[in-house]
Amino acid sequence: MEIPREQRDLYIGLTDRDWYEFLSRRPGLDEVNFWRPGGGTLNPRPGAPFLLKLKAPVNAIVGVGFFERSVRYSIRDAWEFFGEKNGVEHIGGLIARISKYVGRPVDDRHEIGCIFLDQPTFFDRTEWIDPPRDWKPQVQAGMYYDMNDGEGARVWAQVRARLGAALPPPALSPDARRSFGGRAKSAIYLPRQGQGTFRSIILDAYDRRCAVSGERTLPVLDAAHIVPFSERLRHEVSNGIALRSDIHRLFDAGYVSIRPDRRFVVSPRLREDFSNGKIYYEMHEREVRAPSFIDALPQVENLERHYEEVFKR
Repeated sequence: MEIPREQRDLYIGLTDRDWYEFLSRRPGLDEVNFWRPGGGTLNPRPGAPFLLKLKAPVNAIVGVGFFERSVRYSIRDAWEFFGEKNGVEHIGGLIARISKYVGRPVDDRHEIGCIFLDQPTFFDRTEWIDPPRDWKPQVQAGMYYDMNDGEGARVWAQVRARLGAALPPPALSPDARRSFGGRAKSAIYLPRQGQGTFRSIILDAYDRRCAVSGERTLPVLDAAHIVPFSERLRHEVSNGIALRSDIHRLFDAGYVSIRPDRRFVVSPRLREDFSNGKIYYEMHEREVRAPSFIDALPQVENLERHYEEVFKR
């Protein structure tokens, strides 16, 4: 019997050898952008395995990542968030590669489909895996498989063997959900989220505006951690907020904070230490804008922690 698509948690996507070889030479990557030149996106369950299959004539599975998010971005924005993790050395190379695939010249405003993959692993040549025996040659983008049955189970077992201890922990609770503004779905695995993905989620949640100043110039917008990343060792959406880079630096240093009632406050120490700070005092007691979806709302406990322990009195 045909397996419903929503039960097929294993996705095998087609990629080219240049993308694979460029990224496989960069060990320790925390994330990659698996882009689609025509703008197509995907919507698997969060943490679902995403296998990387080279195109014919190679026909081999050469790596794996774990699905985090899929959106349409301009080439410019994809480069802003991921840089070389797009699989090329510079934005000009990305434009050239996409122009080749779409069959016409494009510029950095052209929109592509971006599929963010956490914890990518690229296999050595001796570890490549044969694709499913029922793989259809006419497939142009990819196919879903049931990871618990048939060829999907066979391939996934081989991938798991290669990952070993690098396999992310499973989402033990069926209520573990991550929606990031879309329809909530139970996660499968809980991979470590990369910085580019975290920044993308946080900035999109705040409509690409600083939560305090309203600044909209993307290169100067940061996804700030309320409690330092070094203490959590995970990017948590409820521990992030969109801040202009200068405000972010003052926030980390404790010269500004956000009270639990989501009011921006500026320490008297800023004036005392630097005899300056007028533009920041003009924002004192300003209400901080809320994100567009509830998943990204800063956790009150995190705000309390910063205001009570980091903010300079």
